[in-house]
Amino acid sequence: MFWRSDALKGVRSPGAEEYFRERIRRMPNPHRQEKLGELIAIELSDLLRTRVKDPRVGFASITRVEVSGDLRHAKVLVSVLGNEDEQEDTIRALKHATGFLRHELASRLTLRYMPELVFKLDTSIREGARILDLIRESEKEHQSVSDGSSDE
Repeated sequence: MFWRSDALKGVRSPGAEEYFRERIRRMPNPHRQEKLGELIAIELSDLLRTRVKDPRVGFASITRVEVSGDLRHAKVLVSVLGNEDEQEDTIRALKHATGFLRHELASRLTLRYMPELVFKLDTSIREGARILDLIRESEKEHQSVSDGSSDE
């Protein structure tokens, strides 16, 4: 397959190397995103435990924080113990407290820009439990089929 870089092999334009070095330097650092996400998760968990007094924020735990490449947006995944109505109420309360939480995070963290927080319900625990139930059910069916065939 023919690539553009193959056509430019051996051709050097002045400043091309500096251009690409600068471009690589400006690329988002995924490790910084991960570290910032972990730090935000720890601080938000502490804030939910100690400073948020809304009774709708019951048994909520921060499971993960995904920070964008420009560090301006953060998606906060929250796991909530309770039925669907309680989960929706908790997410609504967290969205209502976003300004307060962002202000408190800004006082705890030293960042040029505090990321915009978006709260999402994390359903991965529920989905994992459902998959485990399906696996157990399949194993039981397999066991009953193998027991039935050995009796014959």
